[in-house]
Amino acid sequence: MDLHFVDDVVRPTTRDELPSPLPGDALLAGGTSVMAEPGRDLRRLVDLTTLDWPDLTVADDGLEIAATCTIDRLVHADLPENWHARTLFRWCADSLVASYKIWHTATVGGNVCLALPAGSMTSLCSVLDASLLVWHPDGTDSVVSVADVVVGNQRNSLAPGDLLRSIHVPTAALTAPVAARRVSYAEYGRAGAVVLGRATDGGVVISVSGGTVRPFAIPVPSREPDEVVAACAAVVPEAAWFTDAHGTAEWRRAVVPHLVREVVTELGSAA
Repeated sequence: MDLHFVDDVVRPTTRDELPSPLPGDALLAGGTSVMAEPGRDLRRLVDLTTLDWPDLTVADDGLEIAATCTIDRLVHADLPENWHARTLFRWCADSLVASYKIWHTATVGGNVCLALPAGSMTSLCSVLDASLLVWHPDGTDSVVSVADVVVGNQRNSLAPGDLLRSIHVPTAALTAPVAARRVSYAEYGRAGAVVLGRATDGGVVISVSGGTVRPFAIPVPSREPDEVVAACAAVVPEAAWFTDAHGTAEWRRAVVPHLVREVVTELGSAA
């Protein structure tokens, strides 16, 4: 899409060069959403790629993913063999309604900040206990969870000028057994509901997304399927389920317990 209504493009190379926020600003990482939808209120693009952040940093305490890291780079990264959760990177990328060509441009941080219910990078961050580093325009930082940022259907909590800098996934989550299920009306359609699971000591963490207006990460100190299903039902409120072209709220609420059971069963056999 031609953005003929954009008046300026800023290309900072350091944090100090980031401009003060103005009405009509858009922070540009991959830019796939900016280029795909009309945005006639846009007047200025702030290109974050010129900040030249390292895509991925492997450390003893886990993995740091730059907000500007492309989905393709994350999927094809050479990561430690004992990081079992790395299998979710490809699974989540495949769950996007996007071709592999888009993976080369779309970014992990952009997918989170869009706050789409089926944003699979949001689901990934939710189940892996990721922490998000947010830069504020006054020079301060915050470390928050994905549930603090994604607060509704295409709604995030970032204030004007706030910038998602990176995502940190701890080693404990990366080395744990994981499982994933999704369901949709069409075989290759957008996910109607997504359930991801991670084994913990004697229990599981279940992430419910796709069919809810925001992700829900639910720790349960049990691997008994009935108990986990009951715990998820108690946490996800009825108002969180929504209806759109990809599924009704009633259908989503009904199929998620089946997905949860499958995930818990797989985790039980893997642990």
